[in-house]
Amino acid sequence: MGIDVSIGTDGIAEVVQNCPPVNALTVAQWFELADSVRRLGEDPTVRVVILRAEGRGFNAGVDIKEMQNTEGFGALIGANKGCYAAFAAVYECAVPVIAAVHGFCVGGGIGLVGNADMIVASEDAFFGLPEVDRGALGAATHLSRLVPQHRMREMVYTSANVTAQQLQAWGSVSRVVPRDQLIDAARSLAADIAAKSPVVIRAAKESLNGIDLWDVRKSYRFEQGFTFELNLSGVSDELRDDFVEHGHNPKAKEA
Repeated sequence: MGIDVSIGTDGIAEVVQNCPPVNALTVAQWFELADSVRRLGEDPTVRVVILRAEGRGFNAGVDIKEMQNTEGFGALIGANKGCYAAFAAVYECAVPVIAAVHGFCVGGGIGLVGNADMIVASEDAFFGLPEVDRGALGAATHLSRLVPQHRMREMVYTSANVTAQQLQAWGSVSRVVPRDQLIDAARSLAADIAAKSPVVIRAAKESLNGIDLWDVRKSYRFEQGFTFELNLSGVSDELRDDFVEHGHNPKAKEA
């Protein structure tokens, strides 16, 4: 269990999050994910990467229990640096990254899929940023790549979610399929890309990043500064303690 990596003879690589119970990643796992994606992009035999998950959902963000059970600010700083590294690794991966999303994709999961090149989702998938409920901010940068601006603001302020079907209507999700067809759909899309010239595809990835309208790394880092401010104010600890005490499971509350 953890972050599993495989490479097929067809050049299709898979990075699988398998971190029960809800794929809320520890600091070490965020860095492991980042390192895995970067190594695959540097491997000349890899033509495309699929980022997916096992278990109940795609990603539930950072492991808040780890953060609250660690003295000082080490875990908070580690989580912020780990998320930054993982999001950047997906964005900067030298080959296209396909996110295959099932169940919940919230918090840090938004940073991963927002920086992916393409998204395939199951019919039960939903997406959201519950950060304000945890005394944090961040990944609005990446949510802005998935939903219209005013919907993004509503989602940040209310912690509400949107469905895979909504994202498909907005053009952010490529395909919505039954849960048991998700991996096949992602692999089919990956096979279309893997069949192209790898030299051209790598050049295409670099060129598309080069024409982006804003720098997702600087934008996300700006957001993180407010998380540190909120933490120093004390409000973040109160909200995270409440989360740890009462628990919470991601729910498909729609905006």
